[in-house]
Amino acid sequence: FWQCLDSHGDDASKCEKLRRAFESRCPQQWVKHFDKRRDFLKYKKKLEKEGFQPPEAAGKS
Repeated sequence: FWQCLDSHGDDASKCEKLRRAFESRCPQQWVKHFDKRRDFLKYKKKLEKEGFQPPEAAGKS
């Protein structure tokens, strides 16, 4: 499922069958875990590539 999303630019509509198979074969707790893990890994990769950019409003109280 995740490879399908990666190859289609995160277009979930093209990977619906795989998503349904993933959800039907795995406990819901695992599905949530792997969803969160993928989001974290994408965020981590973005930080490594672009660096940390604090929001402009930070420190302006």
